[in-house]
Amino acid sequence: MKVVVAHNRYREAQPSGENTIVDLEIAQLAEAGVEVLPFLRSSDEIPDMSPAAKALLPVSPIYAPKAQHDLADLIRTHRPDVLHLHNPYPLISPWIVRTAHRFGLPVLQTVHNYRQVCASGLYFRDGGICHDCRGKALPLPAVRHRCYRGSAAQSVLMATALTVHRPTWRSVDGYLALTDAIKDHLVAYGIPAERITVKPNAIPDPGPPAPLGDGFLFFSGRLSEEKGVRLLLDAWQRHPDGANGPLRIAGDGDLRPLVESVAAVRGDVVFLGRLDRAGIDAALRGTAVVLATPTWHDVLPTVVLEALAAGRPVLGTALGGVPYEVGDAGWTVAADPGALADALPVARVEAAVKAPLARARYERTFHPDVVTKRLLDTYASLVQGTVRS
Repeated sequence: MKVVVAHNRYREAQPSGENTIVDLEIAQLAEAGVEVLPFLRSSDEIPDMSPAAKALLPVSPIYAPKAQHDLADLIRTHRPDVLHLHNPYPLISPWIVRTAHRFGLPVLQTVHNYRQVCASGLYFRDGGICHDCRGKALPLPAVRHRCYRGSAAQSVLMATALTVHRPTWRSVDGYLALTDAIKDHLVAYGIPAERITVKPNAIPDPGPPAPLGDGFLFFSGRLSEEKGVRLLLDAWQRHPDGANGPLRIAGDGDLRPLVESVAAVRGDVVFLGRLDRAGIDAALRGTAVVLATPTWHDVLPTVVLEALAAGRPVLGTALGGVPYEVGDAGWTVAADPGALADALPVARVEAAVKAPLARARYERTFHPDVVTKRLLDTYASLVQGTVRS
């Protein structure tokens, strides 16, 4: 089977779990014997574009002419069986769906966020969850609040793209929803349930878990408001210094000064900075519990998958895909500092009991052998015409 995997990579300066997952999925498909035809663009290409190409950028979320031309050439040359789309913005455009259909090529999309409805893709604005554009024919609140990159002009463009491409998204042959919650989101958008397959992401097996370490670990590519760093520190400081063992925080971003200021006055808070792969693995070995405390409906945080694979239970907020991921392998509470503070000592005491359940949940639900088989079955159904109603 030949599969075109299409993805507009996010800027490398902005760490992206989605980029990582796409790379891993390409490798997993190749290992399973699929001929993968990568159709990748990167937002890092934009500064080096020619003046003519840059002049077309304002319309690229609606129609990216070079991407359509290049995809048409790829289809003619390689005659693939399926187009598997991840993120189309800004250099690929949802128009890629129409281009594929012009050649009779079925399209499958993995839904990593809420971009069909929300200009930012997060359902999060001004420090809180926002659904202002849900159910509206024109997403004008996104323009009013400058939801796309803080720019009124770019928000107008993205709002236009969302409106223009509503029929495009509804024509997609099959969807991969990372959780049941994303399936519900798609059904509410107007996608028939029979076109949607629930398939989470997978991460490579790191091998048998090391013995539990101590304390808690929070690690994130971005220390930002929606990741729940402020919430976590508020909850943590409701306990005496040292009461719950060490709290190690890794990452970088806007809230780094806040983390550093708390670490400077609390002996039980350690700021690790941004970690490479080896550093993350070492931090996982050294902890007993991993924290995932988003304050938005985070779709499927990769940090939870990494924790489960390493045999570490997770304490998380009951938002987005976190409850689905954690299952019986940890604890989920309201995104409230009091509720989180109450759960910290419980998690510390029960960590050893939950640890075997964490590894078992990974093996049962998020292991590449399980997830890749589901993906291959979905491809086969799509080619046979049994996914789309």
